[in-house]
Amino acid sequence: MPCCRACGAELTHTLIDLGEQPVSNAFLPAGSAAAEPRFPLKVMVCGECLLAQAVHDIPADALFDENYAYFSSYSDSWLAHARAYAQAMTERFGLDATSRVVEVASNDGYLLQNFVAAGIPVLGVEPTANTAKAAIAKGVATHIGFFSKATAELLVARGIRADLMAANNVLAHVPDIVDFASGFAVLLKPQGVATFEFPHLLNLIAECQFDTIYHEHYSYLSLAAVEKIFGFAGLRVFDVEELPTHGGSLRVYACAVDADRETTANVAAMRAREAAAGLDSLAGHAGLGAAAEAARRGFLAFLETARTEGAKVAAYGAAAKGNTFLNYCAVTADDISLVADRSAAKQGKLLPGSRIPVVSPDALREARPDYVVILPWNLREEIASDLAFIRDWGGRFVVAIPGTGIF
Repeated sequence: MPCCRACGAELTHTLIDLGEQPVSNAFLPAGSAAAEPRFPLKVMVCGECLLAQAVHDIPADALFDENYAYFSSYSDSWLAHARAYAQAMTERFGLDATSRVVEVASNDGYLLQNFVAAGIPVLGVEPTANTAKAAIAKGVATHIGFFSKATAELLVARGIRADLMAANNVLAHVPDIVDFASGFAVLLKPQGVATFEFPHLLNLIAECQFDTIYHEHYSYLSLAAVEKIFGFAGLRVFDVEELPTHGGSLRVYACAVDADRETTANVAAMRAREAAAGLDSLAGHAGLGAAAEAARRGFLAFLETARTEGAKVAAYGAAAKGNTFLNYCAVTADDISLVADRSAAKQGKLLPGSRIPVVSPDALREARPDYVVILPWNLREEIASDLAFIRDWGGRFVVAIPGTGIF
């Protein structure tokens, strides 16, 4: 039996099994006919610490390398979120030129550039060299490498300690989650604060967000599980906020266990909300597989109707979540002719598995599809606004999560 990544207990409860799929960000060269490796995409839940986790054993350095295709700065709404975060944290914690902000998984500097502009010293830690180089070009000092307890100890030996550490959408991306969290306890100053943002497991289950499951996500997180993991690592949660990002996320505020920070009422309220949803036991981790199958049937029915009508279907957003969904549905380029994306790093390549070609958004004007499927449904308003020109020829948008809808 597989064992829990956090506490070592045997895993016996399956949340969902999406079959064998290629790695979601392993884009293919145009014209490639090479066979792709596929790996199990199955999530199980620990009965002891309640951590929902993928049970594959793909090493992190095979997923996050110099060819990593995701650059944070291609989403305007995410850049706005980063600006708002920088301002809020600066005001709440009194950050200034004597402080230091460290972001783990700093990508292309999308967040830290705001602190740099305010004259606050920063350091990014980023394992993918291509995105790190983009950050460095923006003036964001960056340590290229994976973050761990050993990395934190190395930085402390170099005289670096943090007043604020940010970890946006990375806690789920690490195979050894306890070691990762332990690094924050090492690198923080005695009264320092670490914030972690991650999609909330409660919403994943309640709203059938199964396409957020892919190999890069080793864990799927609730506050209940995070508090236990942080306890193993020497951290304490003292506040939590709900965010609209990624279909509903949590921002957890943590500090050293002995730090002088009062725990807010928000923590007890979220514990109670998760308990009401059943997430304090295995019983609440059920029903996702059936909901995913219903979503698949609904989308395939839409494609069949479009085919019968002779309608052209394209997609927008070559996102990892879209690849999970398309491969779960066994969709190919015969069903969806192209997917448009703003990222130059993805254009000219093929989606993994489905092998749908990735093109620039301008190509949609030439293709004039009848339907554009918005794969990153969490950005549907932003994308529909950017692509409003498809209405000129009667084009319509489609989302498939939690069920197929046309607008």
